[in-house]
Amino acid sequence: MSAAGRDRASASTASDVAAAAREADFVRLVARADGDALAATGVLARALSARGTPFQATVARPFEDADRGTDADLTVAVGHDGTADHRLRGRPASAAAAAVVEELGAEPDATLALAGAVAAGDPGAIPAAPERAGAERRPGVAVPVPDLADGLAHTTLVHAPVSGDESRAADALADLDVGDDVDDEDRRRVASLVALSVVGDADATERATEAVERALRPYAGGPFETLGGYADVLDATARERPGIAVALALGGDVREAALSAWRDHADQAHAAVRGADVARYEGLSVLRDAAPVGTVARLAADFRSPEPVTVATSGDEAAVRSTDGRDVADAVAAAADAADGEAVGRGDRARARIDDADAFVVALREAL
Repeated sequence: MSAAGRDRASASTASDVAAAAREADFVRLVARADGDALAATGVLARALSARGTPFQATVARPFEDADRGTDADLTVAVGHDGTADHRLRGRPASAAAAAVVEELGAEPDATLALAGAVAAGDPGAIPAAPERAGAERRPGVAVPVPDLADGLAHTTLVHAPVSGDESRAADALADLDVGDDVDDEDRRRVASLVALSVVGDADATERATEAVERALRPYAGGPFETLGGYADVLDATARERPGIAVALALGGDVREAALSAWRDHADQAHAAVRGADVARYEGLSVLRDAAPVGTVARLAADFRSPEPVTVATSGDEAAVRSTDGRDVADAVAAAADAADGEAVGRGDRARARIDDADAFVVALREAL
């Protein structure tokens, strides 16, 4: 039986989670596998550490069994409906986590919380977070590395002609005469290049004009070049390398491993968006054999799909995104049930695990 769209488990309030944490001797945190929930878990974990409360943090990919044996007397599911004593949800989950930390009488890690909110696409969700993090917007593009060719080729905040192709990105920068010593004027020209290349791409949709804004005028600061870049790395590692992801959220020295996972994830995602078998139906675009499905569905929905609902499939996995405000979770749950699968998710995004992707797509078309 699918869980998507069905409120099987109610979310806990910040005060309830804080009250339970005060009494706990050992806390287990289980994060949904994305940048926002990972950042939220890091915010909670750092606050627990400061209080001297032992904890264990882990990432649960969709449909993975995250119920590992521990001696924890409190389990908090972050960003999902998994088995737990408390469930901390919200979009961003990082805003909910910051509220818990404040209920504990502590100051949340503003940089990490803001990176989580950026990963969720809502940097304004945490009041005064930029000021508390000492972050200021600057011209340019949100990338996590100083090498702009590397950054432009591997960011998953946009899908542009240079995406997944570092040499092409380097050539585009050379045409702008942007060298190693980059100033704000260079950053403005690079931002214009990215925006114009996205909008001018023959395969781009009208939505791409709005979606590219997410990557422009980033907040500077944090352990990477920009908070948008930090968010991108958090999201990629949560999906690709959960152990590295947790270490990153806890402040561990895993920068190079995290960046390697980010590059690999981006290369796969951009290649899939560009090369997937695409079918278009009324109201639905389908990308087949397009892993990693979650990131591909998001990029295609934002930059390529002319339809309001996008699904990416690969093997027994499917990810669905809507861009017109509709809640797709119930439709995905119904389609998964019809295809003898299971689903999770809520709102404008959901995931399914099915044996027959074609049967799932047929059922989804009927359910939408």
